[in-house]
Amino acid sequence: MRCINLRTALIASAFLTLLAGSAPAQSTSDTTKGGPLDLGKMWTFDNPPKDYFQKTYNFTPDEKWFDEARLASLRFADYCSASFVSANGLVMTNHHCARESGTGVTRKGEDLNATGFFAKTAAEERKVSGLFVDQLVKIEDITKRIQDAMAGAGDAASRSEQAQLQAREEAFSVVKQEYSQKDGWKGLELQTITFYNGGRYSIYGFKRYTDVRLVFMPELQLGFFGGDYDNFTYPRYALDCSFFRVYDNGKPLQTTHFFKFNPNGVRDGEPIFVIGNPGHTERLKTVAELEFDRDLQTPATIQLLKNRSAALQAYNATAKNDSVLNEIFSYENSLKAYGGQLEGLRDASLLARKAVFEKQFKAAAQAKNLPADQLKTWDDIATSTAQLRSLFKDANYLAPSERTMGELMTFANIATQFSELLASRPQDAERARSLMVVPEVQDISLEEAYLAAHLSEAQAALGNDDPYVKAALTGPDGKSRSPKEAAAYLIKNTKLTDPAFLKELSTRPNVASSSNDPMLALAKIGFPRYVAAARQARQLTQRQEVLRGQLGRMLYDVYGTAVPPDATFSLRINDGIVKSYDYNGTKAPILTTFAGLYDRNYSFANKAPWDLPARWKNPPMELLKQPMCFISTNDIIGGNSGSPMINKNREAVGLAFDGNMESLPGEFIFVPDLNRTISVHTGGIIAAMRYIYKADRLVNELVGAPTKAVPVKK
Repeated sequence: MRCINLRTALIASAFLTLLAGSAPAQSTSDTTKGGPLDLGKMWTFDNPPKDYFQKTYNFTPDEKWFDEARLASLRFADYCSASFVSANGLVMTNHHCARESGTGVTRKGEDLNATGFFAKTAAEERKVSGLFVDQLVKIEDITKRIQDAMAGAGDAASRSEQAQLQAREEAFSVVKQEYSQKDGWKGLELQTITFYNGGRYSIYGFKRYTDVRLVFMPELQLGFFGGDYDNFTYPRYALDCSFFRVYDNGKPLQTTHFFKFNPNGVRDGEPIFVIGNPGHTERLKTVAELEFDRDLQTPATIQLLKNRSAALQAYNATAKNDSVLNEIFSYENSLKAYGGQLEGLRDASLLARKAVFEKQFKAAAQAKNLPADQLKTWDDIATSTAQLRSLFKDANYLAPSERTMGELMTFANIATQFSELLASRPQDAERARSLMVVPEVQDISLEEAYLAAHLSEAQAALGNDDPYVKAALTGPDGKSRSPKEAAAYLIKNTKLTDPAFLKELSTRPNVASSSNDPMLALAKIGFPRYVAAARQARQLTQRQEVLRGQLGRMLYDVYGTAVPPDATFSLRINDGIVKSYDYNGTKAPILTTFAGLYDRNYSFANKAPWDLPARWKNPPMELLKQPMCFISTNDIIGGNSGSPMINKNREAVGLAFDGNMESLPGEFIFVPDLNRTISVHTGGIIAAMRYIYKADRLVNELVGAPTKAVPVKK
């Protein structure tokens, strides 16, 4: 989190490393369906889906088509996607990807969230410190080397999961070192990519551009129009776009690899392709794992996000901090996303589809006479998942982190282990002492809110009779107190903010164990339980990772490249069509217009988050009929934000920025019936630039200067 100090979380991680020494809802959809394509259509550029595109769309792109599409696409920093859209290094991405970078170049007296930004001349384009974009230029398969290294991690009897994973990391390091000296790869940013949970591996080489300058960014009111209310919904009216420019040796990059803008290229039923870096999916998870997520992991995550967002909103009501506001946006976005995932997990028909595919997959694996130890992978995963269930409460609700329980309580957990560390690992004493400094609490009210949320969650999960809960919620007078009252008492009475006390803790190992400090007393009950559960959970998680790798190898053995791997924030291309869907008793239009933007604004009486800046108040009539957003059946997930939507001619026709509510189960299954990707229409981008921002310089760069009508001679 950017709004509070991350140092305590790092301290917790360091101490743990030292200590280690190394009821479903019902649905009417068809439960007999289910198959390999439930795993989605996030195809890799390692194995472009030429045959699939030909069979599905009667479209046969050649190798050059895929190469040009790959080279025009970009990874925006380490969290979004982007693309080149002109020969002069112009880069297109989402406003919500650019928001932090854009506001990072704000000058004294400016508020770019309120005013937006447009560089009228090249000299006004502002360099964003630390921002980079990556272009994928080299790909090579390294599967055999990595799998051989894992297989050779000790003899069969001693080949533990930890040893295999360590061997894999060492092999990654060796491969990257070799390729860094290889012709054609020198000077590139190298990354090893895991596909099919370890069924396949590749090494990617990226050309990194670090001189990236802001060119255009609309106001926050347009980029995030409708706020969280409209997030993951459709119809949609958001101008979620921004433009940057890559410079090379101080001049705009000259490139032949870019997507030409086509502001009129979206038609009902037309094939459309999105190219970007989907972040993370878990569609190969077994039914047993998904039931674990449904019953435990996802509900706990939702509760944590809800409570932390509420705490930040209360804090920011007076703080008015833009960084905190971005954090709140992130929490609220995640809340909706996890909420949609949980709804999908509780949809009996979707888990039934997963069960159908699991049965098909097992049968196909048996038919290929795969080894018996591989065929029992599903049972092994179910066993380890059941063991994780038994550890979940202590490993989750007692975990120290400033996100879960605040800076001070997290530090108290660490301090209780100091004496044990000094006794068992004296060689690490100096490093440990360096971590024993006063926690930097940014705001005491926020600290109290986080601790109260933690105690409330522990009470609900562990029960009032749990020793940890009982100790926390019982006052000095023996009477029960609420989580909020307990948090206030603990923070008021702890000595962990006293430098003298901390010095005593770091020089006299037994002080923590004999102290009556209320936070230390509570930590002495909870932290040993957390450490014991976390250690076991870590071993089981390592086992799960190896087992998922076995599952991925089987998937590849059975289906090959006919089924794409899960998302891993690596460049993918996926296909879909522009298509409506039925919702809320009616039918969704394939595109929305600026007229709808104004209708929503007027319907909510210009109140936030549907308010509009002054420059938007009196639009020209020509703007109202222009397209703004559109939908398609493409398969996207977080990380795809900023991905270009292109047609068969490799023209940019849109900019992906969201999915509808029905797309949220896409974390674990892709069902295209109602799943829709929402994109900004390139025609809408041009219309806004032309009619509102008067950004003629950009319009001319993207689509050329408007042609004047030639009078007809009579």
